[in-house]
Amino acid sequence: MSNPAPLFIVLYFVLVFNGLGLVMSKVHIVYLGERQHDDPKIVTDSHHDILATVVGSKEAASKCMVYSYKHGFSGFAAKLTEDQAQKLAEFPGVVRVIPNSLHRLQTTRSWDFLGLSSHSPSNVLHSSSMGDGVIIGVLDTGIWPESKAFSEVGLEPIPSRWKGVCESGDQFNAKSHCNRKIIGARWFIDGFLADYGKPLNASENEEFLSPRDANGHGTHTASTAAGSIVQNVSYQGLGLGNVRGGAPRARLAIYKVCWNILGGQCASADILKAIDEAIHDGVDVLSLSIGSSIPLFSDVDERDGIATGSFHAVARGITVVCGAANDGPSEQTVQNTSPWILTVAASTMDRAFPTPIVLGNNRTVVGQALYTGQEVGFTGLVYPEATGFDPNAAGVCQSLSLNATKVAGKVVLCFTSVTRRIAIISAASVVLEAGGIGLIVAKNPSDVFSPCGDNFPCIEVDYEVGTQILFYIRSSRSPLVKLSPSRTLVGKPLLAKVAFFSSRGPNSLAPAILKPDIAAPGVNILAATSPLNPLSDNGYAMFSGTSMATPHVSGIVALIKALHPNWSPAAIKSARHHWNGPSGFPIYAEGSPQKLANPFDFGGGIVNPNKAADPGLVYDMGTADYVHYLCAMEYNSSIISKLTGQPTTCPGRKPSILEVNLPSITIPNLKNSITLTRTVTNVGASKSIYKATVEPPFGVKVSVRPSVLVFNATSKKVSFRVTISKTHQMNTGYYFGSLTWNDGVHAVRSPLSVRTDVLQSYFGA
Repeated sequence: MSNPAPLFIVLYFVLVFNGLGLVMSKVHIVYLGERQHDDPKIVTDSHHDILATVVGSKEAASKCMVYSYKHGFSGFAAKLTEDQAQKLAEFPGVVRVIPNSLHRLQTTRSWDFLGLSSHSPSNVLHSSSMGDGVIIGVLDTGIWPESKAFSEVGLEPIPSRWKGVCESGDQFNAKSHCNRKIIGARWFIDGFLADYGKPLNASENEEFLSPRDANGHGTHTASTAAGSIVQNVSYQGLGLGNVRGGAPRARLAIYKVCWNILGGQCASADILKAIDEAIHDGVDVLSLSIGSSIPLFSDVDERDGIATGSFHAVARGITVVCGAANDGPSEQTVQNTSPWILTVAASTMDRAFPTPIVLGNNRTVVGQALYTGQEVGFTGLVYPEATGFDPNAAGVCQSLSLNATKVAGKVVLCFTSVTRRIAIISAASVVLEAGGIGLIVAKNPSDVFSPCGDNFPCIEVDYEVGTQILFYIRSSRSPLVKLSPSRTLVGKPLLAKVAFFSSRGPNSLAPAILKPDIAAPGVNILAATSPLNPLSDNGYAMFSGTSMATPHVSGIVALIKALHPNWSPAAIKSARHHWNGPSGFPIYAEGSPQKLANPFDFGGGIVNPNKAADPGLVYDMGTADYVHYLCAMEYNSSIISKLTGQPTTCPGRKPSILEVNLPSITIPNLKNSITLTRTVTNVGASKSIYKATVEPPFGVKVSVRPSVLVFNATSKKVSFRVTISKTHQMNTGYYFGSLTWNDGVHAVRSPLSVRTDVLQSYFGA
């Protein structure tokens, strides 16, 4: 039987002479749905035949062709004009023709924090043999193969099922740079170059036409997911310890799709081609620290690339892990929202870098920084005062106005309301240029830091501490300050929080689908990087972002896959969370103001690898469940049929999106009362009895029938119904609660998120 997969066409900017003049053409993706033949050569030939009907000949088609998608799905990329693209859109079997689009990167202690210490013999790290035999595909900026994080020492031969390849290229030798750890390495750039319109190295940033990583982002994510153990690593003396990936014995397949230009750019055409090849190669997990922007593309729009490609990967049993994006703390900013994707938010962990600040009145306050230079002995401390109606105008970090004669040899205090680090970088540059020797930045509290370079101290404090320092300056004739190097503090005094930058729900595309799914450490993560990265310290760096949280979960998925090779991606996705942090205390979310975290901040909670390996119950799903979702989203039946490779007709009455078998319940608009169904699968002891406990959201009543689930050797799946009705009329947004199934060993908790909107109800929406 044939094993179908979807078809795309990518068209990029070229100049074509058509007898009337020069016509501009650009990259498009033409989607034809699941492939209609198992033989890749026949699929590719069919692509050339289709293209030839539009461009005039098979020779012209070969010149226009950029990619042929032939493994996980069917499609191709080609150089065509808009008229040619329109003709292809009308071709029988073509689902859609759309332009190519660009995506962007979502830029040691963490494993101990998550309960995966390499020194403990009783955790899932050891019971899974550290992920041995599992293959993680990483779509990113490539890899720096010489890093010790990619040592093959102690690894068994490459799994015989592996079908992928290593490709040589610029400063990358497949024979010497691939090994039993890096078992595949390829790069995909044609889609990007088509739209970039310039030579690869036209920018000031170095880059390689090969899997070699010039940016460092891909090396960091790959080593976080599956890096080998490297002892005694620190970042300029901070965070000293052993660095490793979540699954140190898993193998890596590198697909370079992002390029070191404009901060890291990735074309959807290249992403689709990489996913297509990864499906063929035999990866078990796909890790993508890549996103687009708000507003989101639909789940079936190939400009997203990730949603469509990942659908085909998940249909073949590959778990796809993606970042939630870095546009927090604003709500409705989460990306990669398709229900078949495991979407990861970023949290902090139990580590901090306190940096003492001693004022001239002998009072000590504490900031945070990554400063490892020499102590700055007592020296002058200044705050730029402006004249006129706004005396604080000169002390704004992102627009500092400094008098060099007053600043030279002194430490400067400034204030900023800008959350991004650009304000700190700008201020540090201005202070350095004016001859200053240090910077104290008062800002909204956040745990994201990076050094200001050249051992220049830039220490962050909150507004309260900043105001105290300012009062000292204004009350002293000759204010002084002493700055000490940062220290490393780990352990129980520190509680994890959802990171300030981590994108939040609710899901703007489908509010009833809870996103993100889970949170994982993504702040100040120490891992390998490219030595070309300006923040590199002996090949290692601390990066922050959901990009860093994503490979934490990818590594954990590899451990679970090694333990439970037959679990579906949905089962693995369901078996992953706990509500409170590893310390047992509630989780907070950074923001303005800081607050208790809710499911739109962290999904099911911070990932718990050991509980995920033995969850008791899972909420499983397959292609039929995803088709239910696609029909509930009112996508065209023809498009869904092409996506799945099976004839699909959505019912005349739109199915309820609330019936998608998620491990969560999110109701965006509760009018009166609603009843929905969930089905759980027992993956624990064959004879088990689970009892329901409900913590209802404020203003609603929740009942569960049956309230006791009984499993035995013949009854592994049980369905239950949840009725939710409102008890109060409110229009103040979402309230949160939970439904927990407990057998005395496992507590299987599902977040409940309910909004009762009086105005929507009033207008009958």
